[in-house]
Amino acid sequence: MELRSGTAFWPLKNGLLYTYPPLGQNERADVLVIGAGITGALVADALTEAGLDVVVLDRRDAGFGSTSASTALLQYEIDTNLVDLTRMIGQRDAERAYLLCRDAIDRLEALTRTLPDNCGFQRPGSLYYASRSRDSRLLQAEYAARTRAGLQVEFLSGPEVQERFGLRAPAALFSPAGAQLDPYRLTQHLLQRVQARGARVYDRTEVTELEATQNGYVAHTARAARVQARRVVVAAGYEAERFAGQRLARLKNTYALVTEPLPEAQKPWPTSCLIWETARPYLYARTTAEGRILIGGEDDDHHSPARRDRRLPAKQRRLERRLEKLLPGLKTEVAFAWAGTFGETPDGLAFIGPQPGNPCLLFALGYGGNGITYSVQAARLLTDHLLGRPAPDLRLFRLDR
Repeated sequence: MELRSGTAFWPLKNGLLYTYPPLGQNERADVLVIGAGITGALVADALTEAGLDVVVLDRRDAGFGSTSASTALLQYEIDTNLVDLTRMIGQRDAERAYLLCRDAIDRLEALTRTLPDNCGFQRPGSLYYASRSRDSRLLQAEYAARTRAGLQVEFLSGPEVQERFGLRAPAALFSPAGAQLDPYRLTQHLLQRVQARGARVYDRTEVTELEATQNGYVAHTARAARVQARRVVVAAGYEAERFAGQRLARLKNTYALVTEPLPEAQKPWPTSCLIWETARPYLYARTTAEGRILIGGEDDDHHSPARRDRRLPAKQRRLERRLEKLLPGLKTEVAFAWAGTFGETPDGLAFIGPQPGNPCLLFALGYGGNGITYSVQAARLLTDHLLGRPAPDLRLFRLDR
């Protein structure tokens, strides 16, 4: 599966930070992690910190799949509003899911402090604005639900949104917890650290078959070499369904662009917070550390790499027009544009945990707009599970829910 089209920004910004060899000999490990994107890197980091012996494999260059196409908006908000999620799974579990995503942002901030640099981590907050006047009532209900859950959030009227953020919207919610980072850089720094702890990372090595054994699994690869492991964690994102043997998410196309850096005198909007809207599919925007604007959306209600490639130029133009409408008078120039695959689950929650009836095969699959925050929790929960420690939150994300 081709996970992205066009010219993704993060690998170009960073260059090829580190390289990893393909698998050239048989390996043994406590845990095999399939996927060397941001999810696999977070999982491998947690596992090696706990003292487990780990091998990581990826069919592409490490970090060059969905990670390189991620816009890396770090929000506790799930694509499913808390009010709607409460109707689906109950108030207690819905609030817990939101609180876990908020906790994940705190964990990411602490994690970046332990790395060679902070991977562009910033915490400008998140503005969730009403796309239409009638959505103001939706935001009022959402504000009440989040406040009841103990989440820090402000309800802003249209004039307040205009005064504080320079945007025209009927109403908005502002969450100070919202953050952003460079997902490719974080992935590479984590993979370097897991190697320093003794893990082995191999890319350009496709797992063609997982053979169950009495002691776990043997992973056969397209390079003939094999990996024998007691446990396997599949962190291969939208390509994981072939290992799960079931359809887990609905795949769609999304589009994004990033501008050239704006002059110092031009601030796109005060505080440079994350921006997204109540409409579905939603428009979303953020800035980068060097003063670029990154904007995305225009999702297709289907997944087709060929069609995605054909539609990218037109989608880029639509995003440019929407950026002009969002920030009238701001002169920008597009530097890069790309498209990527993303997946949606019916409730907006991730899939994390063992395959039903199979404790040796586990999954770390963050879907929707919360992929990175879900991956942080997946790393924690799966490590606890593999070490035999209580991990009660896994029930929220089980594959058979």
